[in-house]
Amino acid sequence: MGKLLKILARFLEDGMHALSLNYATMPRFDQLIRRDMIVRDVKQIHPATVPIFEALRFRSSCDDCSIDTVARKNGLAVQDVLDSLNQAAFTPEKDSDDAR
Repeated sequence: MGKLLKILARFLEDGMHALSLNYATMPRFDQLIRRDMIVRDVKQIHPATVPIFEALRFRSSCDDCSIDTVARKNGLAVQDVLDSLNQAAFTPEKDSDDAR
């Protein structure tokens, strides 16, 4: 509760710009990967998630199942899986020229 009060106090002191977010990189809610989505669909829409699925040992035979079902069968926390997938899908890739 104290953190919320600090945020509100800052807003009142500094105005709306104190709470500004980078909306250009923030996906809309309806674009996020959700627990009821089918693994195959997510892989096709967001190819950057394929390495995450492989690291979490989601087998290709499970591609027609929901993320929720496969995560629970593998003993994984569904929210942690979703966070990893959304981060991979919506984090901009760095150009190889930037590495120089």
